[in-house]
Amino acid sequence: MLDNQPFIENKEASALAQAIVDTVREPLLVLDKDLRVLAASRSFYLTFKVARTDTLGRLLYALGDAQWDIPGLRLLLENIVPEHGVMDDYEVEHQFPEIGKRTMLLNARKVFYEGNSHTTILLGIEDATARRALEREMRDLLRKQEGLLREKDVLLQELEHRVGNSLQIIAAIILLKSRMVNSEETRLHLQDAHNRVMSVAAVQQYLRASGAAGPIEMATYLSKLCESLKSSMIGDYRPTTLKVTCDGGSVSAREAVSLGLIVTELILNALKHAFPDSNKKDRQIAVGFDVAGTNWRLSVADNGIGAPVGVFAQAKSGLGTSIVSALAQQLEARVDVSSSPEGTTVSVAYAIFAKVPQASSEIESFMQPLARGRV
Repeated sequence: MLDNQPFIENKEASALAQAIVDTVREPLLVLDKDLRVLAASRSFYLTFKVARTDTLGRLLYALGDAQWDIPGLRLLLENIVPEHGVMDDYEVEHQFPEIGKRTMLLNARKVFYEGNSHTTILLGIEDATARRALEREMRDLLRKQEGLLREKDVLLQELEHRVGNSLQIIAAIILLKSRMVNSEETRLHLQDAHNRVMSVAAVQQYLRASGAAGPIEMATYLSKLCESLKSSMIGDYRPTTLKVTCDGGSVSAREAVSLGLIVTELILNALKHAFPDSNKKDRQIAVGFDVAGTNWRLSVADNGIGAPVGVFAQAKSGLGTSIVSALAQQLEARVDVSSSPEGTTVSVAYAIFAKVPQASSEIESFMQPLARGRV
């Protein structure tokens, strides 16, 4: 009687191997050295809509009327895998008659058997069609977004340019009118309006030139702003020294606009009210900005005659004082005024903690602390 134990063992091993192959969720083929299909996973049949009887025992390239005769697949199985024994995520695109165009990632492993020259190739097929389509959609969306952002930047630049030109025209008209009126009081009001328009134009011009999309470096910003104010405003008054001291730090574009307007109002206020003595020669105004973490402190100081006590607490105050108070409120900052016969310091401070840092030593030595404004 013949011993059929080896046959039974081989049959059981084959069944076990097929069961393991069927548990793989992605399409999987087991090929012999001649690339003939020894086994295929259930997911292979379902994904590519082929029958088991038309697959097992057939050459890979002959499957489904040669639909698997793919140049990229030939390169993988006939050249890359034999040389390296392995290949990961080799991408192939192919048009299948039943399921249409597919993008596949091929993963192959060459299996060697000990004591036997026989080899087997495991070919895993990942359908990456949906993933690649999603990636293309994302790339297209990003390109569209970039195009929209570029278009928005162009429109914003054009708008800022027109706003700047409009401010310059308005300032020129106001100045022209001020020279035509007979009333000295009206002339002063028009000149005041001209200075304020020019201050807004100076802030807008610097932010536009620096590209105000990101944080604004305060040292450069305040220096450029004060240079502009010196040429446009201080020239109308007797010689006055304007100094900027800043220990660094940056703020958002929105905060920079408000701080720039506050500085402008306080400088204008000092020019108008701190130096009534026309014979005073050493006129000084100092602008300082100190940073401590997320806290900051802006100060404008003069060496004039001093401001009235409680100028910012008065129910009725001038336009400049109202503007500074409103801008400080928008910034959630506090306004403090320190005044003496030697000068006034106005401080606008934003601080999470209760104690506000004192003015920088340079400003302290330059003049007495400044107060908030008098208009």
